[in-house]
This record gives sequence, structure tokens and C-alpha cells, in this order.
Amino acid sequence: MNIQQIKYAIAVAEVQSFGKAAEKCFITQSTLSTMVARLEDELDIQLFDRKTKPITTTKEGEIILQQFYIITKELAVLDEVVNDLKGEISGELNIGVIPTVAPYLLPLFLNDFVKKYPKIKFTVSEITTAKIIEDLENRTLDIGILSTPLNHPTLIEIPLYKEPFLLFDSAQQSSNQSIAAHEIDCNRLWLLNEGHCLRTQAETICDLRTKRIDNWNLEYKSTTIDTLMKFVRKNNAVTLLPYLATIDLPKEDFNYLHAISPPQPTRLISLIVHPHFVKKGVLESLSTAIQDATHPFLDRKGVNEWLVSPI
Repeated sequence: MNIQQIKYAIAVAEVQSFGKAAEKCFITQSTLSTMVARLEDELDIQLFDRKTKPITTTKEGEIILQQFYIITKELAVLDEVVNDLKGEISGELNIGVIPTVAPYLLPLFLNDFVKKYPKIKFTVSEITTAKIIEDLENRTLDIGILSTPLNHPTLIEIPLYKEPFLLFDSAQQSSNQSIAAHEIDCNRLWLLNEGHCLRTQAETICDLRTKRIDNWNLEYKSTTIDTLMKFVRKNNAVTLLPYLATIDLPKEDFNYLHAISPPQPTRLISLIVHPHFVKKGVLESLSTAIQDATHPFLDRKGVNEWLVSPI
């Protein structure tokens, strides 16, 4: 048994065809079929049912292939460890960022950061907290940037920065005085769609489960803050915004931003990785780059704050 045979078997399982798997592996179909057959003979287990169209995996084959996936992932980790020891930082890095962080944080540092690592191919995606956790667990994602604490039993959290929530009230201009959380008109409050941790945090801050009277005949399920803000302005409504999301608001909107009285509701943004993540140098560099980029906006020393859980 060798790693090439394992990769060929995985290819067949993924595309459910010996012909397509051969094309994917850039070899002839006869070569691939022979290599997989030899692997099955060595294991004395039939991995695939060749009588079905498309090709299906046998029950025994499913168990074996699960182990093959683990082997290939661990070999990839080994390659990264070796490269890291040699000082050869290369390969791929997949980063997932929650949508309420990505458009406001990434422009502050990302372009300069990736230029430091020209041999790494970066893929950055906006995905929800639940999906980030799932992909980190199955190792299809390397790093997550999201609101914490998650209290996950295995994943590692690396705190980056805290940012306060501000109230945007499209019907009331701000003054020097802050607004207490219990004074927010929760019946005028518009929120993001279910599944966003920012919605969960806003519901906690405003205690919506006990105070809100649902007398609207319109429920708009927005997935982005920018879209949400358009409806808030149009309907003389209110919403809660994380601080970095307010930096690039139109000038006229700044007149309607209100600080919330201490303890200020705040969220913690962190990096999160699998315990087996090996690009430690890149991880530390990423943490430093984000902290350096956000510090001028978020100096939180001496602030009486309330850290709002995202879950």
C-alpha cells in the first residue's frame, strides 16, 4: 500500500467514476483501475461496487476511506511541519470570517498582510459561526475570525480585540449623554437574520425575549449590516452596531449614533484554530497584524464593559 493508491481510491469515491477519477489524477483509466484493484487485493477488502452506475462505495469501503482521509490530512500536516522547521512558509491557508466582522476588519490589514507571504495562497470566506466551527473540526478550514467565547471543548481561541456596541437611532439625533440598555425601544429594533451571533448579542443586550411586542406585519431577514441599515433608515427604526461597522458610515449617520451607558455592551473578536494547526508563525503574525490595525480605533483601557456572549 502506498499514498498514491490511497489518493486514487479517494478520487474514485469523490467522483464515483473510474474514468473521471483518472482524469482528475492525470493518469489513464487502466492505470488507476489497476492501482485501486491492487490496493483492494492487499487489504483483502472490496472498496467499490463496480456494478452500480455511478460507482458506489461498499460498507467496508466507507470505513476504510474514512481512515484514508485521515491519513492524507495528517500527511499534509507533516509537510507543513517540515516546511515550518525549514523556514519555508508556503502552501495554502483558508480563513473564515463571520459576515459582521469581515467587511470592517479585513480592509484594515489584509492586503499588507498577504504581501508578507507571497508563497502562501490565501482563501478568505465570509461564513457563519456554526460553519466555521464545523469546518475547523473537519480540517477544511485553517483559521476562523469570529466573536467569542465559544467554550468549545477542543478548538483554541486567541483573543484579538474588544469592540463596543453603539445604538443607531434613525429618528433621534445623538447628544453628549449615553443611553442605558434598558431604555432602547426594542419594538423599533431591527436585527440580522437568525444564525448571526450579532443578532443573539443584540437580543441579549435588549432582553427582547421578555420585552418585545411583535406588532409589525413585516419581517425582513437581512444577512448583512449594510442592507439592514437601509431598512432602519427608511423605517425610522433602531439597531445595534459593532464599533468598526460605524467607521465608514455616511457623515449624516454619525448624528444618530448613541453610546450605551456603562457597563458598555462589548463583543470579543478572536482567532480560532484546531489544536493541530501547525503554521504557528503565520498565526502569530496574523494576530499581531490585526491588533496593530484595530488598536487606534479600539483603545479600551479602563472602560467598564459587559462582554456579551455570541451564543
